[in-house]
Amino acid sequence: MRAIQITEFGGPEVLVPTDLPEPEPGPGQIVVDVALSGVNFADTHQAENSYLSSSSLPLVPGSEVAGRTPDGRRVVALLNGGGGYAQRAAVDPNLAYDIPDDVTDAAALSLVVQGASAWMLLRKTTRVEPGESVVVHAAGGGVGTLAVQLAKRFGAGRVIAVASTGDKRDLALGLGADAVVDSAAPDMTAALIEANEGRRVDVVLDMVGGRVTDESVRALAPFGRLGFYGMASRELPAPVKLPNLMRHSTIVGGMWLPHAFLLPGDVVRQAMNELFALVSEGALRPVLGTIYPLSEAHRAHEDLRSRGTVGKLTLDPSA
Repeated sequence: MRAIQITEFGGPEVLVPTDLPEPEPGPGQIVVDVALSGVNFADTHQAENSYLSSSSLPLVPGSEVAGRTPDGRRVVALLNGGGGYAQRAAVDPNLAYDIPDDVTDAAALSLVVQGASAWMLLRKTTRVEPGESVVVHAAGGGVGTLAVQLAKRFGAGRVIAVASTGDKRDLALGLGADAVVDSAAPDMTAALIEANEGRRVDVVLDMVGGRVTDESVRALAPFGRLGFYGMASRELPAPVKLPNLMRHSTIVGGMWLPHAFLLPGDVVRQAMNELFALVSEGALRPVLGTIYPLSEAHRAHEDLRSRGTVGKLTLDPSA
């Protein structure tokens, strides 16, 4: 089968198309014929071995696929340890979700990591309450485009979308944001307060890192919460000083989606069922970005790292 294999860690150039044996399913696993593979920002960290969990070589990257099971069901599935950038993938059925007939493969891929992440950030990490203001950084991305819509759906009083281009900011307004901010604003604290009509903000969803995180924390209102779920800038924020959190009654929390599977009650499946229903109803619109041939996975990573992409990126293993 055709696949992308990494034999040395580095940038997009290490994503090399190759022929590999088909995956051997482990106990209880099934092999899915992959129709589309999802691309996430975490994949760029996995390629350079800078992610939260370390990787070993050789490696087929990719944590999500949409395709058909041996009995013909359409599923979207999460993968443990990679394997998604390939024509076939071994899947744990407990991490596979049946795709409704009226939801496309690409839309399903937009939900299984990025949609579930947006849901977890709003429902569990920051626990947004009706009427609160919500800031969404990287609002033109896979998580951001869904988080803008879900925040409004969950009762946010004012959604502030932060994005790097005019087109992305216009997209966020079209998805329901009440105000937009340029991600290059020289003082993010001041920009967020101004966008919230002179008031400090209640909730911030942040995957940027560096000064953006630092200045977003300073924009929080008393009892405001920042949910940190990535570091696209590859720049560490300043260390959080606990006395400062007490002084301002603010909360900084992190979210890594694998931990959601440790929660009782199969919370991720609950999230997926809700997200699928919203898409089927037309109440949630996945924003679908470029579909790249599998052989051009390196270009997908280049585009993603440049912060020039919009919505969900996918790979077509048949191309």
